[in-house]
Amino acid sequence: MLLKIFIAVSCLLLGGCIILGQAKFGKHPEGELLSRIQASPNYKEGEFHNTVPTATLVEGQSSLKIIWKSIFADTTGLRPPGPLPTVKLDLVSLNPTKDTVIWLGHSSYFIQLAGKRILVDPIFSDHGAPFSFLNKTFLGTDLYTAADMPEIDVLVISHDHWDHLDYSTATALMPKVKVVLSPLGVGAHFERWGYPREKLHEIDWNAALRVGNELTVHVVPARHYSGRLFVRNKTLWAGFVLETPERRIFLSGDTGYGPHIAEIAHRFGGFDLVAIDGGQYDPRWPLIHMTPEEAVLAAQELKAETLLLAHVGRFSISTHSWDEPFVRAVKASKEKPFRLLTPKIGEPVWLDGTEQHFTHWWKEVK
Repeated sequence: MLLKIFIAVSCLLLGGCIILGQAKFGKHPEGELLSRIQASPNYKEGEFHNTVPTATLVEGQSSLKIIWKSIFADTTGLRPPGPLPTVKLDLVSLNPTKDTVIWLGHSSYFIQLAGKRILVDPIFSDHGAPFSFLNKTFLGTDLYTAADMPEIDVLVISHDHWDHLDYSTATALMPKVKVVLSPLGVGAHFERWGYPREKLHEIDWNAALRVGNELTVHVVPARHYSGRLFVRNKTLWAGFVLETPERRIFLSGDTGYGPHIAEIAHRFGGFDLVAIDGGQYDPRWPLIHMTPEEAVLAAQELKAETLLLAHVGRFSISTHSWDEPFVRAVKASKEKPFRLLTPKIGEPVWLDGTEQHFTHWWKEVK
């Protein structure tokens, strides 16, 4: 009996090692990169920290408990009853001199600024998880692939969670990507996946990368955490400010509300457009994602002219209904000094002042 138990345990351990050894899990920073990380003021006692104390989960919760409960939870309303309406453009033929932001679902964006093409947190797989049967995308939202992308001047990655950094997508995009910009440590994953080190730019909070003559991408703090499995916070998480002489855009990345919002507002003094985390909020993790009302408050603090809701419309990670963030954001945005934009996935937002009207498309999903 002991021998059988030993063999069974050994097989499980061997199987686990084989699974965890797959390339999609990436790798932890080491060598010169690790030395750079250890010199960061945001890295202490072997891991990165938020600017203010931030518990990932409330007391009494654990990742295993949440996973176990989700297996048996009532999923009514968490996913749309039918395919989402979308718009698919020919991005290769799109005039690169025309500034635009195109939401690709969840926290993914295709952006054109100052003649540069920027791709943010792309997920072209039908899942945002280590395994294909977990965290499936909503019907109708898998309309773009790496083959649909033009040459990308900057691939921007906010952090290494599976719904923001996908192995299959990253490897398929490799021939088209000129530069990868990420917070510290995330480049280790790309290096394992075959990206040459000279393409990888890993930057700490409050530093920036100049792209061409007119575009600067600033890396700014977010309130979140990182990790692709059991080990957390060995890589940094971030938001971004895209700045040109004509425009300024803020991408929050995954973040809870916090004092970093006011600090970013003070530093940059206003934005043409902000895309702010306002979905997958949950009372079990109140500090690492914003509610729609907090996203609206953040947009006001940032002196935004327009707001796009991020972290919505493609995955169901929390317990709120799939359309609740849109409904709450519309209500909270009434009579505010900015305009809430509600494009369908793939529908362009033109930044040249062109008047556009977007529908409350989620009401039509049946």
